[in-house]
Amino acid sequence: MDGRKRANIKPGIEVAIVLKQDQRSGKLTEGIVKDILTNSSNHPHGIKVRLEDGQVGRVKEILEE
Repeated sequence: MDGRKRANIKPGIEVAIVLKQDQRSGKLTEGIVKDILTNSSNHPHGIKVRLEDGQVGRVKEILEE
């Protein structure tokens, strides 16, 4: 599923995000969404979220709902 649409992302789902410091390498970090930080309905680089462990990044993949 597409991580660029806010409607696809809800707290509690598992996602793969790219952290700010990993944007050059493209390294993905997996976790559970705690908060959605992007207010717009879509974003070309992915919706920004905070994971339950406190890490913040943009959603690249939705792993499961």
